[in-house]
This record gives sequence, C-alpha cells and structure tokens, in this order.
Amino acid sequence: MKKLILVLTLLITAFSFAQTGSIVGKLTDKEYNNEPLAFANVIIKGTTTGTTSDFDGSYALNNLEAKDYILIVSFVGYQTQEIPVTVVAGQELKLDVVMSASAASLDEVVITTTTRRASETALLLEQKKAVVIKESIGAERLSKIGVSDAAVATTKIAGVSKSEGSGDIYIRGLGDRYLSTTMNGLPIPSDDVNNKNINLNLFSTNIIENVGISKTYSTSSYADQTSGNVDITSKGYSKKGASVSLSSGYNTNVLGLDGGFKRSVATEDATLGFHKKEYALVDLITRQSWDPLKQKSTGNYGVSLSGGQKFEVFGKELKVFVAGSHSKSSEYQEGLFRSYRSNILDNEFTDTESFTTKTNTTGYVNLGLKLNDDHRLKISSLSVNTSNDNVYEQGRNGEGYVFDQDPQEDGAFVRDQNFKQTILLVNQIEGSHQIKENNKLTWAAGYNYVLAQEPNRVRNEANILDENTVQYAHVGDFQQRKSSQKIEDTEYNAYINDAISFGTLDEDDNHPFKLNFGANFRQKDRVFSSLFIGVRARGFQVPSVDQFSETFTTENFENGLVLREREADRYDADLNAMAGYANLDFHLGQKLSGNGGVRFERDEINVLWDVANYVGRVGSIKKEYSKLYPSLNLKYTLNDKHSVRFASSLTQTLPEFKELAPFEYVSPTGRVTRGDPDLEKSDVFNVDFKYEFFPSKGQLISATAFYKDIKNPINLAQTRGSSGIFEYANTGDNANIFGFEFETRIELLKNEDEESLLDFNTNITKMWFNQDLLEDFQYKGITESDLQGASDLILNSSLSYNSKTEKEFNATLTGNYSSDKVFALGSPEDFSNSAVLYNDEIIEKGFFTLDFVVSKMLTEKLQIKLVGRNLLNPDIQQTQLVRNINTGVETDEVVLSYKKGAQLNLSLKYDF
Repeated sequence: MKKLILVLTLLITAFSFAQTGSIVGKLTDKEYNNEPLAFANVIIKGTTTGTTSDFDGSYALNNLEAKDYILIVSFVGYQTQEIPVTVVAGQELKLDVVMSASAASLDEVVITTTTRRASETALLLEQKKAVVIKESIGAERLSKIGVSDAAVATTKIAGVSKSEGSGDIYIRGLGDRYLSTTMNGLPIPSDDVNNKNINLNLFSTNIIENVGISKTYSTSSYADQTSGNVDITSKGYSKKGASVSLSSGYNTNVLGLDGGFKRSVATEDATLGFHKKEYALVDLITRQSWDPLKQKSTGNYGVSLSGGQKFEVFGKELKVFVAGSHSKSSEYQEGLFRSYRSNILDNEFTDTESFTTKTNTTGYVNLGLKLNDDHRLKISSLSVNTSNDNVYEQGRNGEGYVFDQDPQEDGAFVRDQNFKQTILLVNQIEGSHQIKENNKLTWAAGYNYVLAQEPNRVRNEANILDENTVQYAHVGDFQQRKSSQKIEDTEYNAYINDAISFGTLDEDDNHPFKLNFGANFRQKDRVFSSLFIGVRARGFQVPSVDQFSETFTTENFENGLVLREREADRYDADLNAMAGYANLDFHLGQKLSGNGGVRFERDEINVLWDVANYVGRVGSIKKEYSKLYPSLNLKYTLNDKHSVRFASSLTQTLPEFKELAPFEYVSPTGRVTRGDPDLEKSDVFNVDFKYEFFPSKGQLISATAFYKDIKNPINLAQTRGSSGIFEYANTGDNANIFGFEFETRIELLKNEDEESLLDFNTNITKMWFNQDLLEDFQYKGITESDLQGASDLILNSSLSYNSKTEKEFNATLTGNYSSDKVFALGSPEDFSNSAVLYNDEIIEKGFFTLDFVVSKMLTEKLQIKLVGRNLLNPDIQQTQLVRNINTGVETDEVVLSYKKGAQLNLSLKYDF
C-alpha cells in the first residue's frame, strides 16, 4: 500500500509540473554600463506572486500555470515596465530586461527592497526623494572625472573647497573643526594630531560606493557638525567577478630635477611605506646619517585589485567583496617663505624646496550575510597604511635671513627631514531587522584604531659663511636635533535606531508617519608622546650643508658637542559622548513632508598633559557639555519635478584635543602651533532654504540660501605679542555666515535614442561672513574680521562627453576655483601700540585648477585611461599686510609661495 501511494504521488506531481512553466532571466542597469540590477521587483500583475532579483540581477518565477500574464518589473527611480508573456507547460521562458532610470516614474514605483547605488542618476533620485537636504557623488561620476580619493570627491559638491595650504576640507567656508566625518554612518578618527577629521586622501575610490555630504542636521547624528557631515559609503558586493588596475605617471615638477630628488634618512628603515626602527632615538644621533639620500625612482605608480563572490554558508547567502591597492607618488615644490613679527622681518628664504614621497597601501573586506528576508548583517573592515616622506630645505642659495641668529643673520639655512607613517584600522558591523511590517530596527557598532608616528625627524639650522664654510647656527640652543612623535587613538562607537511606521495607508500602501528613536555612543582615547634629542654645536663647521654627518661623531661629542635629551612631552585625552534622540518623519498628503525631532547629548572631554612649554609642565582640564539639540526639515512638493525645502537646527563645535593641549608643534618652515586649554565650544544656529528642479533623469537645477549664527567662534590666530606662535582661540563673541548656492546638471547633447552624450555640471557658492573680535585680536582699529578658512566665492564645473557606444569613450574637463581666505587671524603686540606693532592676518590667495580625464574601452573588459590633474599649475600663495615702520605705508607681502606641479597618469583596467 505504501509503495502504491508513493507511485500515485509521483505521478500526480509529475502531471502537475507538466501543466506549469517558469519565467527566468536577468535584469541589467542601462544607467550603469548594463551591470546587473540587484533587488528589483518582478511581479505578476494582478497577483501577489513575485520575487526580487539577486545581486547578479537574476530572478526566477517557478510553478506558474500555463497561460498569458503581464509581468511588472520595477525598481526605485527606474521606469516601471509591463511586459506581456505566455507561459507554456513544461517549458522555461527566458526573459532578460534592461532597466532605464526615470525621475518621472519615481512615484509609480513600489519599493519592497532597495540597495544603495553608485550611479549618478540613482543618487539624484535618492536626493529628490529624501526628506532632509543631502548631496552625493557616486563611483560612476568619480570614475568619469578621474577622482582618485574621497578628498577630491568632496570638492565636486556645491559649497565645498579644499585648502592647498593645509589640505583641509571646507564646507560653506567652515573648516576642519566645524565638520564631522563618518563611514557607513559611524564616526572615524583622525590620522593627524593637527586635524579633527581623517585625511580623506586615505580613501581610494576602489573602496568608495559614494560620498555624501549632509549640510543640514537631523537629530539622529552627533551634534558636532556645524557645516556638515561627510559620509563615505564603502563598497559591497554588486556582481561576481574581479578587476585589476595598473597605473603609472609623473609630476611635471619632478621631471625637471634631473636626478636630484631627495628622501629622508628615515627611509632607510622603511619598506613599501612600513617603518621599522632599528635604534633608539638617542642612538640615531651617531649611528645614522644626518644628511638626506638621493632617490632614483621618482615616477608615480599604482596597482589595485578588487573582486566579489557569493557563497552559501549553512543555508544562508553570504556576499563577499574584497579590494586592495598600493600606490606611490613623488612631488617637488619650490618657492619662498617669509615671516614677520610686529611688522619687522623675522626670517626670509627665497629658495624653499620640498621633496615629498607618498605611499598608500589599502586593504578592504566587506561581508554581507542574509539570514532571511527580514534579517541582514554587514561587516566592513578597512586597513590603511600611508607614509609621507618629506625633505624640506630653505636657504641653500646663501640668501636666507633669520633675525637675531648666531653666528650671523645672513646666509641662514634650514633642513627638515620627516617620515610620517599612519596605520588605520576601521572595523564595523551593521544589522538590519524587519521586526514587523511597520517596525524596522537598525544598529551598528565600530572599533577604530590609529597609530600615527614620526619615528625620526631630523632638523638642522646653519649659516653659509662662504662657498667652503658652513657653521651651525643658534638663536637659543640645541638647534640641531632629532625627534620622534607618536599618536595612538582607540575608539568604540555604536548606534541603534528603531523605526515604527503608523497611520492610515495611502494609495501606494505607505504609512504617513514614521517615528525614529534611538541612541548613540562614542568613546575615544588618545595617547600622545613626543621625544626631543638636541645637540649644541656652537662653533662647529663643515665644508657644505650636505656634510652634516661628519660632525655628529663619537669623537666630536668628546670634544665639544653637547647632547641634551629633553623629557618627553605627553598628553592623554579622552572624549565620551552619549546621546538619545527621537524624530518623526511625516507625509501630510502628496505635497508636504518632513522630519522633526530633538536630541539630548552629553559630551565630556578630559585632557591631562606634561609638556615643556607649559608653566609647571603638568596640567589638566575637564570640559562637560549637556544640551538639547532640535532640528526641523520640511519639504513641499510643487509637482513631480519641483520642490522647495526648509531646514533649521541647533548644533555645536567641540574643541579638539590638539586645540586644548598646550603642546607646540613646529612645521618644516618654522611656524609653531599650539593649543589653548581655555578654549570653549561654539554653539550654532542654522537655517536653510532650498529650491530643486529635476527636468528629467540625471538632471538637476537647485538654489539654496543659508544662514549660520555662531557663538564663541573658534579660529586659528597669531597670539598676542611678538612670539609668532599660532594658537586656536575663541576670537570673538559672535560670527555669522549668509550665503547662496546654485547647482545645475544638464544635458547639452543627446543621440537618437535620447541618451545624453554631453553633460554640463556646475555649482557656485557666494558667501558673506564676519565676526566681532575680542580685545586680544584687535589692532589698528579693526574690531571685525572674516572667518578663518572661509572663501566667499567657490566655483566647481565639469563638462563630460560619453559616446554611448559599445566600446565607450569618455572625456571630462573639470575646473575648480575658491577665492581668497584667511589662513590665520592677526593680533597686536601690545594694546598701547596696536596701531603700529601688530601681526596682520595671513591670507591664502584664491586660485583656479583644471583637470582632464579621457578613457576608452579597448575591448569589452579592457579600459585605458589618461588623467591630467592641476594642469594649469597655479601659484599657491599666502600674503600678509606689513607696515613700514619709517613711512607708515602698508605693503602686501608674499609670505609663502609654491607650485604643486601637474600630475599626468596613464592606467589600464581589466575586468575578469
């Protein structure tokens, strides 16, 4: 009987399958070189039968009754397609579909599952739909314009500029301390004691999916982001396969050196950017050279690998994406450097030279685990090792001048050699859980580690007496020195957010309200140490500035050289931030939507120091701040293509460790910067109005007006007196910024298929700003000033051509301009003579840069690309007004000048 039942069952099943068929196929993205389109919806019209495409774009509908159907294929921001099909019993119908983006169809798409995209069109559609004001640039556009890292990527967004003097990113005229940087929504630490934010150059584009900038605030984020937040979305698995890229190039300044490129002595202990110290610092005085080395290879090169694969692990789908890269580049700059103290020339060098070699080694792993349709996990791990080797010289021509220097003021010479290495580890885990149909829980946690060190910095100061005689110089003592510096940062951070949707469903089955509530946690610890070994070499002479090593011998230390090991400078610091928030997303009808909420955040900063330049050496401070931070974002949709937005919030700017600790850092030129323990945070009121117009897919015209009111603004300023030290300070009681942004992305030329061949993108930002000045920063009757680092005019434009053929040809010309900005505020020497004795503000002059990128697909898988950066090679200058003591006439003096050189790069990329 059992056998009979089994046979009957098999016959019935076989008969049933004979009466059904299936539909299978692949969905591809026309907007992204016909790559697989993941998580698109495929539904049988009029039924609940459907599926979503996987990461390879594949889908399958099985066990369908043999008859006619209408298949609906949809994806957020893409044209919904209705395709008639006929299922034949016992057969498999193969149906591949190419999806095209369409802004007009946005409201027609039913979203069940979405994923972040890297195409420019998809990001624009995301921007259109978002409740808050957000702008992004994706991997597709980054590739077209030849961007190599996240730092350059940000400058392609409206209102963003990069300082060539400091390398800092400025959003709406506000610099490093006013920004925050995150990766996948979690904070990441700085790799430099001089910066709050990490150097975005560390993030190469082979691990970037997109870079987003939020210029307005919502309460789910940390309040310490006055001008905006830069969020780097790292890449995950998108398709099966691998790619390899090789590049080579040159800096035009380096080409003219004819074999005279230099590297520091510390590079003897470095391999591929990894430094291993062989001796203790005190032993390096006699056991290692003091003179720089010659570098034979000065070409730029790079290699990168990436690939993705899917696996099944214990019945669960695991997606893996890995990437790695290594690059090396060389730069040479020549120019001049001057400094004035109280309008009197302090030093002057008309022949500064800088030889820089940079390496960057990156490893990245992203794991995506799908537990089921409702529960997903993602793990990201990023490791970066970067090195920056610099040999800086000034005064080799014998015309250098240093005030009050022995044995003489003229013929001054300075050489500074420094090798910097940074090891960065970022580890993150993210979870997404659909608890109920209307309840979604998301969370993430991160562990970050940074080790930044200067293992063997070498500095010499001397006087060139004649062509055969160089004598060691001194203003104080121990001007010949070697030093080391180490920064170790450890950070734990996390967030959790629960989103509950409620209210009567609209015609698209969406809830009109979504309540978000959650919490953030961040604990950051820093250990800083700096060791100084100085040598007194008064009266000692050598034949030339390239023979310093002849002096520092054991015999000479027995006959007049004096060694001094200064007690190490140290500071320990920690930041503890805890916050809870609640905000409400709402859609009132088809026109009005928004987000409003409040955040309570408590921040505690502790710094303990032991430094030589502080009275008594030892000191400590504790800063505690607790406050409510509200935010409101409104969006009114005029029609399918037009909308207006409003945003208002309160934010803050916390002082950084290096702005609080009174450690003095000497730059290669001799500028000294230190922190101020009395520094207090800034409170900021923000308002934005924005109009957006989306003419068609991939096109945008927008205009924004914004205003910021800042209490206790923080600026880099020259300290009162004639010391010439730069210090971070609350320079006034109040500052404000008012500005306009205009952006457009339009199509200038289309082919017969209505595909864009020629695109023009431009954004313009114009700002007005001022701040009152406290008495310590008032001189010659000046009581107001511009903000440090703020350009009043920023222009970014690009013209892009795409052939839209099988073997694509791309060409993009990109230009950037930022106007003059204050590098550092000025100060008086004393109040009674402040009309005459003062250090005026230092201005970084505006300049224009031009980049060009050409790429061609030689075969279906092989691409060649030529990139030219900084083609105009403009002068980078800082100037300062200086008063002639005798005539009383002010002249505009150049205090720093150099050219970066143009970068030319040729690369090949092959996809497997």
